[in-house]
Amino acid sequence: MITVDFENRGKCGLCDYLYSSIKKQILDGTLKAEEKLPSKRSLSDNLGVSTITVQNAYALLLSEGYIYSLERKGFFVTDLSSGLQKLSLRKKSESASIEAQGESESESKKWVADFTSNSANLENFPFLLWAKTSRKVLNSANEALLERPGVKGILSLRQQIASYLFEFRNMEVDASQIVVGAGTENLYTMLVQFLGRRKFAVENPGYKKIAAILKVNGSSVVPIKVDSQGMSVEDLGKSAAEIAHVSPLHHFPTGVVMSVRRRRELLLWACQKKGRLIIEDDYDSEFRFNGKPLQTLQSIDNGNCVIYINTFSKTLAPSFRISYMVLPKKMMADFEEKMKDFSCCLSSFDQLTLAEFIKQASFARHIIRMRNKYKALRNLLVNAFQKSKLASLIQIQEKESGLHFLLTIKTELSEKELKKRFEAQKIKISLLKDFYYDKKENADSKNKKTFLINYSGIKKDRIQQIVTCMEDAVLA
Repeated sequence: MITVDFENRGKCGLCDYLYSSIKKQILDGTLKAEEKLPSKRSLSDNLGVSTITVQNAYALLLSEGYIYSLERKGFFVTDLSSGLQKLSLRKKSESASIEAQGESESESKKWVADFTSNSANLENFPFLLWAKTSRKVLNSANEALLERPGVKGILSLRQQIASYLFEFRNMEVDASQIVVGAGTENLYTMLVQFLGRRKFAVENPGYKKIAAILKVNGSSVVPIKVDSQGMSVEDLGKSAAEIAHVSPLHHFPTGVVMSVRRRRELLLWACQKKGRLIIEDDYDSEFRFNGKPLQTLQSIDNGNCVIYINTFSKTLAPSFRISYMVLPKKMMADFEEKMKDFSCCLSSFDQLTLAEFIKQASFARHIIRMRNKYKALRNLLVNAFQKSKLASLIQIQEKESGLHFLLTIKTELSEKELKKRFEAQKIKISLLKDFYYDKKENADSKNKKTFLINYSGIKKDRIQQIVTCMEDAVLA
């Protein structure tokens, strides 16, 4: 019989405490694989809690794959002995985390914090749920597993993405408009192949990898200034660019949210001349921590000139490599004709698994968990900076959304010397000016240096160490 001491639960709710207690007993082997669990009624009577409390705790364990149910037989402990599940459950050493992220152990130990990219912590990936969903897909004997997917990807995944966009982003799109790709790099390459080698406008400062991909595929690129309202439409109009690439809901790296007026100006620019298009990169919209998600350009586009792009790399893991775009309806016939001889680069198995993952609401629950985790992590880091010896010297710029913010430090040290000192303290970090195309100084005054803080990959138990190292670098 399961035993739980509720006197030690502190402020934790009964259901949450029961869930975590049973989960711990499964992980430490107290409850054995395939062991039958007590019925909801018998366990509630034994522990002195309501049947609803037990039912909700079992439902959580069931949804995360720690237990499974058999009709008319009851609940049983899942066998967690497979390598994939062990990977997510065993106590993770630092080297194991690095192996999962494709880095060497020595490279990981080199840094106390790496703020240069948004990596994923191993414990954040829903291994149990993903493994359970994968088994379900394999056991279905779906013929689509063996078929070559068309250029747009498997229909069931596109249907689930369309449903997700309607429910969570208030976007009314048809599955026929959605194209699935192996990461955004694949989608940009596909767009150049479809649209031709045209002139693209990119944000300055911005994510330079996009411009690099476009150039490799033969397109020309012109950087356009980003101000406090977003990409300058005035400068865009002078550039002779035909396609504007923007991230209006959370610009990288400044965090600027494009104003309503600027969005209307941008849409008007696109409609003023035939062939003009906007690519809307909505790369981390799921991580808006306060208020409702902002309206996308695609959802207010009456001229059918916005191509919407998003990715699962931020929400699941960078290595996941599944992204998608929504094309305007007027483009679909031309796209299907021009690209008919191509196939989707993603395996059918991965697509079907993700489709089922979204369908059973596992993805929505995962997003909620990740949003809460990242919000708490961001708050801990920001609060640590604000309480540190650097408090009077720093300014934090963030819009309560996304997985990065800007940290401006007022110091007489040169940027080169400051970066050198951070590296000596094992802090890997990028300057905001590194993301400008023209290599000019950013708008900060001479004695202010602005750094980009990508925080999703740091561990909360290292935050105080990180801040202390940065104090030593600036104040030493």
